[in-house]
Amino acid sequence: MSTEKEKDTSSIEDSSNPELPQETVDNDRLLNKRESLSIYFTILAAGFGLISDGYQNNLMTMSNVIFKQLYPHDYTSAVSTRVSNALLVGAIVGQIIVGLICDRLGRKVALVTTTLLIVIGATLGTAAHGAHGSAQGLFWFLTFARGITGIGVGGEYPASSTSASEAANEKSLKSRGPVFIMVTNFVLSFGGPLAVSVFLIVLSAAGGDHLETVWRVCFGIGILLPLTVFFFRLRMLSSKLYRKGAIKSRVPYWLVAKRYWRTLIGTCGAWFLYDFVTFPNGVFSGTIISSVIHDGDIKKTAEWQLLLGAISLPGVVVGAWLCNRLGRRNTMILGFSGYLVFGLIIGLAYNKITKIIPLFIIFYGLMQSFGNLGPGNMLGLTSSESYATAIRGTCYGLSAAIGKTGAAVGTQAFTPIQTNLGKNWTFIIAAICGVTGVLVTYLCIPDMTGIDLAEEDAKFMQYLADHGWEGDVGEDSEKELVSERISE
Repeated sequence: MSTEKEKDTSSIEDSSNPELPQETVDNDRLLNKRESLSIYFTILAAGFGLISDGYQNNLMTMSNVIFKQLYPHDYTSAVSTRVSNALLVGAIVGQIIVGLICDRLGRKVALVTTTLLIVIGATLGTAAHGAHGSAQGLFWFLTFARGITGIGVGGEYPASSTSASEAANEKSLKSRGPVFIMVTNFVLSFGGPLAVSVFLIVLSAAGGDHLETVWRVCFGIGILLPLTVFFFRLRMLSSKLYRKGAIKSRVPYWLVAKRYWRTLIGTCGAWFLYDFVTFPNGVFSGTIISSVIHDGDIKKTAEWQLLLGAISLPGVVVGAWLCNRLGRRNTMILGFSGYLVFGLIIGLAYNKITKIIPLFIIFYGLMQSFGNLGPGNMLGLTSSESYATAIRGTCYGLSAAIGKTGAAVGTQAFTPIQTNLGKNWTFIIAAICGVTGVLVTYLCIPDMTGIDLAEEDAKFMQYLADHGWEGDVGEDSEKELVSERISE
């Protein structure tokens, strides 16, 4: 049975047909050109947008060190945790809400919204002050500002990642995994060295006697990064997969849960474990390094921090190279295994290894590099591939939100673990999380290597039809009933 959408598609594919009016042929060619450009816009904008996320995620790494020097009595561990966790709490809210917006209102609306929220939050953070110069007032203001930034940062995960995955699927099925990784986790991981590099440049320019200027300028640069993609996001189109497969009303969430419960346990559980380890180790790595450097010098701490971030980056590239060769699931298992090996090495030999700072940084960096290689790369990729287009944003956002919950729990537990069990236990617990991550990945996460996303869309629509669901599918210009899709 020929549907209206098939007629539209055939006219685009057969635009050379002499029987078609010249105006129709020209319009079809213009549409093809705009769609092709939109694919590049979407992929590049995802990359540049997520750089700002990586920058914001790592902004507190050196800011924590500065605040402890500027306000030694006011910036207690409780205040430090509150300010750091504000971004995480905001991110959890953003990932869930924007994940829903992605599916119900469209990818473009979600992306523009997240950009504006990051700009507003970063602006407030840069201008933060306490009433009458109150230090506690300053930190409450920063908590509020970082929370708003967090909503935007969290929303970027489902918005940018689902858009990039769908665009990469249209561009080249074979390279979907590597392209997705390079414009998502690579730029997120690059945000760490970028934040420290900016800090070192600003510190060198302003000097160690103007630390307040240093942190405010670093916060201010976070305003500029998301603005670089705003124009491109206004120009982008929704992917063909979304235009054909969107369900904007009467979403059958119960059927979604019945079909994807095991996959949700896998993506949510593995993401929780990964963020539980990696986020507090990122936020507090500056503090950890500062504690093993004898004089605690800020510049030396930042330089070692930069080396740590540089060592962890190659893992992203290696993971992108392996994801098609080993498969998504096996690559993630390999990465979690790195937590086990290097977590145990550092944890069991902590007192000896911290006396040799370069060796400590190398092993610490390798642990983080394996995290990037495996779950850091694969969690976003598998979460964007394992679910149908109609609910991709929602399930991705939920998985990422559970992950950020793990980050919040890990950040909250980090200081008590160090205080009560010892600093080495943060690494031993990382090893335990690595073993658990291997089991969750093996049992619950499907391997979608080389499978077209449209195949899962078709299976999902068939599943809905088999369970008696009927509703509108596709955006307004391409809507049709599920029953019509099945009968094609």
